[in-house]
Amino acid sequence: MNCGLCGNDIPPGEEREHLGKAICEDCYMDTLSPVRTCDPWATHSAKSFERQAGNTGLLTSVQSEILRILEQTGGADSKVLLKKLNGKLAYKKLERELAALRHMERIGGVRKHDRIIWHIWRSS
Repeated sequence: MNCGLCGNDIPPGEEREHLGKAICEDCYMDTLSPVRTCDPWATHSAKSFERQAGNTGLLTSVQSEILRILEQTGGADSKVLLKKLNGKLAYKKLERELAALRHMERIGGVRKHDRIIWHIWRSS
């Protein structure tokens, strides 16, 4: 069976039903928990956790690499980031990493025409 959203193969018994479609678990999670980069409660929670953890080792290797790319380029959109990450992430996973970095106030975004350019966070 194939997912009704992404088309990937779903092992028997692993399908989820949503709005009359059989979908894979990844699409089910994305449907029920969409990415939100601007979420004040998530930002508050991330900053609180960071304070309690003592600001040590909170970033994943992919998040650190995204920050390194943004420092080198001065800012980039998602397509450029995906290319520079050399296929390490699918677009949906990149969106989640960007949202996490945004909630930690490590990156910010500026809309330019139809794109969002991500850059290192600059506090005012």
